[in-house]
Amino acid sequence: MAILGIDIGGSGIKGALVDVAQGTMIGERLRISTPQPATPEAVAQTVQQLVQQLNWHGPIGCTFPAIVKNGYTLSAANVDQTWIGANADQLFEQATGCPFHMLNDADAAGLAEMKYGAGKEHNGVVMMLTFGTGIGSALFVQGLLVPNTELGHLEIRGKDAEHRASDRVREEKGWDWPKWAEKVNEVLARIEALFSPDLLIMGGGVSKRFDKFGQYLQTKAPLVPATLQNNAGIIGAALAASELFEQGHQIPNAH
Repeated sequence: MAILGIDIGGSGIKGALVDVAQGTMIGERLRISTPQPATPEAVAQTVQQLVQQLNWHGPIGCTFPAIVKNGYTLSAANVDQTWIGANADQLFEQATGCPFHMLNDADAAGLAEMKYGAGKEHNGVVMMLTFGTGIGSALFVQGLLVPNTELGHLEIRGKDAEHRASDRVREEKGWDWPKWAEKVNEVLARIEALFSPDLLIMGGGVSKRFDKFGQYLQTKAPLVPATLQNNAGIIGAALAASELFEQGHQIPNAH
């Protein structure tokens, strides 16, 4: 079964059809720059444009870089503050005419990695961290997601972790890989002290360059790069939507 997955980020909005049985993308992946300011109305218009370009008329899974509960966005770290309290499911359904299921972006990436990627068949405590515009987190216990952990906002020496060690900060500061790894190690050490994970998965856009910096990272638990890399959000969003509709929500005829 194919489902459209959309990944809304601080800099880009990406979408592709996903074969949820295989965990693979079908056809091309489209990307449109995130509008600035990234207000709900502007983002909804961009998502509508993406859906039209893909000629999709069916259920959609969609990630968002915030706490998401029951279709409402409850925080806004890297997007416009007007997202706080917004009914995102309803907003996007009205814009596209398609049923939507919204979830946190790191949670979506984690779901994909646990089913199809680096966390497949791994029990115990698994923590996925995504490094991009910010730092996202997804926590799994015995394969079950603990949603909306938002560990990029852990305070480290007076600053949010993501303001010290995100990939965006690395680029802005012009750090080389060893220098950036020092900052990342500080975040990893704090997370290990609090959660004692059995496996750490590193995702986000920078994960495709893991060979450049992986040797500088120090953890007690095994640390591996995300198998699906920056496509994990799209695939996980589609997976979450398919599971939701299978639980009793009728899937409209999709094509």
